[in-house]
Amino acid sequence: MNAINSNLNTSNNSKIVTLCVVAFSILIGFTLSTLLRALSGAFGIIAQAMNYDWFKHGLPVVVALVLFATLQFNKQFLTWADEVIAEIKKVVWPSVKDTRGMTIVVIVMVFISSIIISVFDLFSGFVLNQLIK
Repeated sequence: MNAINSNLNTSNNSKIVTLCVVAFSILIGFTLSTLLRALSGAFGIIAQAMNYDWFKHGLPVVVALVLFATLQFNKQFLTWADEVIAEIKKVVWPSVKDTRGMTIVVIVMVFISSIIISVFDLFSGFVLNQLIK
C-alpha cells in the first residue's frame, strides 16, 4: 500500500514539476521578448534585428523551448524539485483564524510605527527650522 502511495505522490510531483517548468519557460520567453523590445530602442543592432520575425518572435520561443527541455530532462533538477515538493508538503500552515489575527497585529504595528516615525519627522523638522532661523 505504501508503494502505491509513493508512486501516486511521484506522479503528482512530476505533474507539478512539469507545470512549474512550463510556467517558468513561458515567463523567461516573455521576459526575453520584452527585454529585446526595450533594448531595441537603445541599441541599433537590436533594432535592426527586430525587423526579422524569426528574431522578434522566434528567439524567445526557442529559448523557452530549450529551457523547458533542459530542465524537464535533467535528472538532478527533477530530484531537487521532488525534494522541494516533499519539504513543502511537510509544512504546517496556520489556520485561517491565526492568519487573520497575525494580519491584524501586523497592520496595527505598521500603523503605530508610521505614527511614531511621523512624530519624529515632524519634531526633527521643527527643530531644524528653529536652528536655521
